[in-house]
Amino acid sequence: MRWVCILFPQLALDAVLRQRSDPDEPLALLSGPAQRRVLQAVNASARALGLRPGQSMTAAQALSKAFVSADYDVAEIEHWQQFLAAWAYRFSSQVSVHYPRAVLFEIESSLGLFGPWPQFETRLRAELTALGFRHRLVAAPNPLAARILANAYDGLAVPDNEALRQLLGQMPIDRIGLEQTVATALSRMGLRTLSQVQALPRQTLARRFEAQVLKHLDTLLGERPLALEFYLPPDRFDVRIELNFDVQSHQALLFPLRRLTGDLSAFLCGRDSGVQRFDLHLEHAGLPDTLIKVGLLSAERDPAMLFELARGRLEQVQVEAPVRGFRLSAQDLPSFVPQCRELFDERPQQSLPWEQLRERLRARLGDEAVQGLGFQADHRPECAWQPSAQSQACPVLPDVQRPGWLLTEPLPVHEGTARILMGPERIESGWWDGADVRRDYYLIETRAGSKAWAYRAVGEAGPLWLQGWFA
Repeated sequence: MRWVCILFPQLALDAVLRQRSDPDEPLALLSGPAQRRVLQAVNASARALGLRPGQSMTAAQALSKAFVSADYDVAEIEHWQQFLAAWAYRFSSQVSVHYPRAVLFEIESSLGLFGPWPQFETRLRAELTALGFRHRLVAAPNPLAARILANAYDGLAVPDNEALRQLLGQMPIDRIGLEQTVATALSRMGLRTLSQVQALPRQTLARRFEAQVLKHLDTLLGERPLALEFYLPPDRFDVRIELNFDVQSHQALLFPLRRLTGDLSAFLCGRDSGVQRFDLHLEHAGLPDTLIKVGLLSAERDPAMLFELARGRLEQVQVEAPVRGFRLSAQDLPSFVPQCRELFDERPQQSLPWEQLRERLRARLGDEAVQGLGFQADHRPECAWQPSAQSQACPVLPDVQRPGWLLTEPLPVHEGTARILMGPERIESGWWDGADVRRDYYLIETRAGSKAWAYRAVGEAGPLWLQGWFA
């Protein structure tokens, strides 16, 4: 087996930065009691001002006041680790968050689907970068070794156990995951690397140290399996962004909206599902939330499509009060069936698929403005098709020629302007509802070469009446 460990060394900082429209703004995360706030983490811009982790807030403000601050929230770290596990679940069914600020998953069975490891690694890095998380990535034959090596390497791929033994044998004792007291005791014995510890008789180590030390070494070298609890994706999505200033315009809400819909898409891809309904919550100070409901006719998960639909709904709402927080929640997560497409898609690059165009029109114009067509069991052309609020597959029609465009009112066909190609086809129907018709229909062709459908009432003379055009 082969395992990947993705370590997120600045997970708390990245979780805050990705929610800000300007990630280069100096930022410091604070911890500790209100009387003595301490800088827990700072970004690169804050470091350039002289700020360092461990400084007190008073000392940091003495150096510079040109930075913003946020709370270092341990619960938020766990939340984003779970989110990243949901993202990784699309690549493997064996995903674990056994270690803090890291995600482990088995990839041996996934390489056949996602390609060789270099290609797979490139995809993982690209998606994590798009999500806004800095990372270190290592592949190794067992999960513990992958986690230990991620502390010292980035981009390392260990092919087999023999190469793993040689690599681990060169690592210092204090870098292989042992407790500090055990690492100090081994160092005082003159042991500097793991290979020197392996050279000792096993009985000697068993007498001097607890059994947990040998178990750790066996697990690290792949001789003992690591017991992991595998991640299972939740049945709902609920993510909130705290805005760092009061927002009163739709334009300022687009950045958090894009981030939320992107996170929703990554979550849906991980659990192989789509979303058909979700809610946007605009949080105000001292007032009830503004609730915006977004509904789709079919399950979707494309991030660009979800953003456009949510944006269309958002722009129709008048923001009555300043917005302090933005939340997206979704509970209706049905299975997602990808659209079947041709191998060689001749659709122009600038055009949209019908499903995306339909949903965009509904978001912009309203649910009632876009309707489908439903087939009715009626021979009268004007009654055979009726508007339908939902898009649904049409039943298989008999092999007869019918026009795709019916006119609202029939138009007379002047003599000599068209010739009859086929007909007559008699239609007699509607006696039960008082709108009975008795017509003979003809397929005609105009001088311009267009084909149309025209009729004449049975027993009447005069011109044909054009009722519809063929495509």
